[in-house]
Amino acid sequence: MFINADDMIVITINKKITNKGLFLVLDEIKSPTLSNTPVLTKAPDKTNIHIIVHGAGFERIFKNSLLGRIPKITIRTAVLKAVTSIGTISVIKKIIRYELEKARPYYGWVGEESEETIGKDPTRRWIVDPLDGTSNFLHGIPHWAISIALEHKNEITTGVIYDPIKDECFFAEKGNGAWLNDKRLRVSGRNQMIEMLFSTGIPFANKSGLSLTLKEIETIMPKCSGLRRDGSAALDLAYVASGRFDGYWERGLNIWDIAAGIIIVKESGGIISSLKKGEDPISNGSILAASDKVFEDFSNLIMT
Repeated sequence: MFINADDMIVITINKKITNKGLFLVLDEIKSPTLSNTPVLTKAPDKTNIHIIVHGAGFERIFKNSLLGRIPKITIRTAVLKAVTSIGTISVIKKIIRYELEKARPYYGWVGEESEETIGKDPTRRWIVDPLDGTSNFLHGIPHWAISIALEHKNEITTGVIYDPIKDECFFAEKGNGAWLNDKRLRVSGRNQMIEMLFSTGIPFANKSGLSLTLKEIETIMPKCSGLRRDGSAALDLAYVASGRFDGYWERGLNIWDIAAGIIIVKESGGIISSLKKGEDPISNGSILAASDKVFEDFSNLIMT
């Protein structure tokens, strides 16, 4: 099983905890000359994943790692401290954008706190959330992620969600399955809703939809084993894909919140829908994701 390295960009974000704080290291690895690179036998066959955001466990994905065999460019960010958290988010965004645009200069870009850029290739664009779960991050809650997706002709074809605190990299490419580090993902196989765990987002700070969400929570809680509100849409979707959650719904989302998660859920065997029947979750910002076992019952309870 081989990867053609000419079609692959590997971006690693390594973490190092010191008494001074958290350093982020972003490595770009690219070789236009190396091909037929052997990879871990569990990895997707004939993969065309353009980027992989991963941490210290990079070597667990690729045997005979490309590290050390291909020239690397390393950029170190400033020390991440509480008083400079907002600035650090901006730094992460700038580094990711710099590296992606350098690797694929003709692709477009859309991301949080960024103006959309139309690339010379108008059929492809990066969709990036440099830090999903900002409130968690700012309050010192270790549950946030970096989310990067690639869209081609209005379809999400590649997605990566990286949780650097837990060193968990969820990724998928259309037709090649979904993965968590080096393990294949599959949605939950639970059959009874009373055994199932769900997740949602609850509107805050005078955002609309609070009464509707509370009504939906009141409807579903007696029928399931529990509900979580974890504060990261990207990780909620990743957890549906990995079977940790059986379903997830939320409104008022942006494209960068859900783009990578959509392809990861689909490639793990899950089902994605808008909360408004017949509409696209990407365009209207509302989403329902669930395992195939519960999607129909779950959607009948939630969807309008």
